[in-house]
Amino acid sequence: MDKVSIEGIVLTDLKMINHPQGDIYHAMKKGDDGFEGFGEAYFSTIKENEIKGWKKHLKMTMNIIVPVGEVTFILFDDRENSNSVNNFFTITLSPSNYYRLTVPPGIWHAFKGHNHDLNLILDVADIEHQPDEIIRIELDEISFNWSNQ
Repeated sequence: MDKVSIEGIVLTDLKMINHPQGDIYHAMKKGDDGFEGFGEAYFSTIKENEIKGWKKHLKMTMNIIVPVGEVTFILFDDRENSNSVNNFFTITLSPSNYYRLTVPPGIWHAFKGHNHDLNLILDVADIEHQPDEIIRIELDEISFNWSNQ
């Protein structure tokens, strides 16, 4: 796995417990790194080869988990006072690469689905959704080569 190259990003290895009647996927506990409080938890999906993004939260800390399918996340840091300004970080999350990706406010993110069936994303956010704390831009406004993802 690549080293996390953006200041403030936390990648947490999560437990999966195999059970003959159905597996258990851990997500988050209030004592975990990255837990900044609870605002809401929501699921979203992304279709195979589709890309969603770019967007940046100004207040929200996201805790992203992919329990079903496979999704590649691209993060970009344009924070002027950051030690990692202009760095990208790429990670593919899935049940076989089962981590929680914690993204603090101020980081651009976009993501691409890979599974032809269901790609399911869980976000445990520290605040409730507020449309006025999100900035959205078109994919071509941040230069990134999506063909390799």
